[in-house]
Amino acid sequence: MSHQIRLDDDVYERIKANKRDDESFSDAVKRLIGGRSLRDLRGVFDEDQVSEMRDAIEAADRTDRDEVRDVAERFE
Repeated sequence: MSHQIRLDDDVYERIKANKRDDESFSDAVKRLIGGRSLRDLRGVFDEDQVSEMRDAIEAADRTDRDEVRDVAERFE
């Protein structure tokens, strides 16, 4: 199946400039957008693992916010 999409001229030109001679536009877009999507991981982790990862990310975010606040306070 194929789909038509609209691209702004500047986006089209960027893809065209990065497209290899032996590639179709679809191949170039696949290569340029990178590897797998996070959606590909759906079903890989169970709910406990997801919860644990989410908690770890939130803890890291809190630590980062605290560190930024500490640095900002030094400059006040």
